[in-house]
Amino acid sequence: MRSLAIYVAAAAAEIAGCYAIWTWWRLGGATGWAAAGVLSLGLFGLLLSLTDVESAGRAFAVYGGIYIAASLIWLRVVEGVAPDRWDLIGGAVSVTGALIILYGPRQA
Repeated sequence: MRSLAIYVAAAAAEIAGCYAIWTWWRLGGATGWAAAGVLSLGLFGLLLSLTDVESAGRAFAVYGGIYIAASLIWLRVVEGVAPDRWDLIGGAVSVTGALIILYGPRQA
């Protein structure tokens, strides 16, 4: 459960960081947005390295599924756009895959 919480926190940090950079660059936001984005993206990298997964590739694969779901939540909560059924189905498939990779039995 600890790893799953870290993945969720990492997704929040990455999405917030990317959105801050987007706001600075695409929407003409103040320089503070860029600085906040860089800090948030640094936190994302640190958090992802704290997972209990033994290899980076597997950690990144699990993270991908969690990131997709977190992005759809961001879409709804921050941007006010309701995900459609295809978004929800895709999100469910990606989270299912991430959980299989994270919690599937491994041979020693």
